Amino acid sequence: MATAKAQLPAKWRWFPEARFGMFIHFGPYAAYGRGEQVLFREYLDQREYARAAAKWNPKKYDPQAWARVARDAGMKYAVLTTRHHDGYCLWDSKLTDYTSAALAPKRDMVGEYVRAFREAGLRLGLYYSLADWRVSAYWAGARRDPEGWSAFREYVHGQVRELLTNYGKIDLVWFDGAWPNPAADWQSAKLVKMMRRLQPDVLINNRLGDDDPTQAGNGLSKKLGDYGTPEHQIVAENRLWESCQTSTWRLWGYTNGERFRPADQLLDMLVECAGQGGNLLLNVGPKADGTLPRPFVSRMEQIGRWMKLHGECIYGSQAGDVSEFITYGWQIRKGNNLYLVVRFWDGRETLHVAGLKTKPTSATLLTTGKKLTIRQEGEHLYLSPLPKQAPSELFPVIRLTFSRPPEPTQRAKGRLWGCDPMIYHPWAKKAWSGFGKGAIES
Repeated sequence: MATAKAQLPAKWRWFPEARFGMFIHFGPYAAYGRGEQVLFREYLDQREYARAAAKWNPKKYDPQAWARVARDAGMKYAVLTTRHHDGYCLWDSKLTDYTSAALAPKRDMVGEYVRAFREAGLRLGLYYSLADWRVSAYWAGARRDPEGWSAFREYVHGQVRELLTNYGKIDLVWFDGAWPNPAADWQSAKLVKMMRRLQPDVLINNRLGDDDPTQAGNGLSKKLGDYGTPEHQIVAENRLWESCQTSTWRLWGYTNGERFRPADQLLDMLVECAGQGGNLLLNVGPKADGTLPRPFVSRMEQIGRWMKLHGECIYGSQAGDVSEFITYGWQIRKGNNLYLVVRFWDGRETLHVAGLKTKPTSATLLTTGKKLTIRQEGEHLYLSPLPKQAPSELFPVIRLTFSRPPEPTQRAKGRLWGCDPMIYHPWAKKAWSGFGKGAIES
């Protein structure tokens, strides 16, 4: 379960309030159209890749258009890849000329992104890869190449300093690529200290290297960083957390022929994250010319329409799996409200919810604003009348309001796998005869 909002420093409370953000993987790899890691995955010639990167020029790069799509979809923050593992920088770094400012675009793309998203009222996040696949010392590490490693590490720290110095307030920094080098070799604690000095309010993720200096690990630190970042999965953590997910089947950078997930599947991920007390950082890989793929835009338009009606159940929500509802959909809690997000609209007039100890004072089909009749018999709640046809193209939502935070019955609290099985013993004894001949009552 995520950290309670009241326990968070005030400077970070925007994060669980936001719940929905845009991840943007953008760089010269977009011109290859085979994902953000094409250099490594296809073991391309480093010099040929660098020559192609130097010519890459996304003339239709328009971060204001990106910001409009994010804002209209209901997103509250964004994270841009300022430098991915290929080493190409989207800002005017003074430490290298392998940048969008020095090469074909002649543009500080990070600066333009910051201005556009700030003007749109969105919080600002910067992704930075510690890894640089062009650098042999990154692969050798501190022990095999101490001199080369030291110089590379200073380069990394210097670039982070630039990013946190040149663009005003940055809300979030998203590290990646620490593997195979541990946090001690990166001097990640020193890096974090410098970042706190430059940007006291900044949120920092957990991808700062393994805490054990003898292990390569998975690049995740349990001691450094302010929030968890489960990737391609939704796993709640006992702190702030954010699931980063692709809007396509697999790849983060733009890929020719990649299949986009449908809007209901993308929304389902958002609702599941919110229901478990976390955020969804949903990725898009802009095309080589800088435009967003049309399938992504159309899906964000669908989700945006849903968020205008139902956003109250997402923003600032709490883990809300209060009672049994898996046969219909998800639950999200917010204060004294419990939201039933109906994934499977069955066309019946009455919806049944089992396992609620607390009785609601009112019920509303949030999608239409219609008040529903409440009938509660013990732990069984019945809501009616509901329309035969689903009242929205995506998931309809029912809001239950209580006089205090809703609670489950003891049975529903433990569910099938998490409770003393004897809770279900009396229930099973009510069966006609359990099994064997004569098990069905005539």
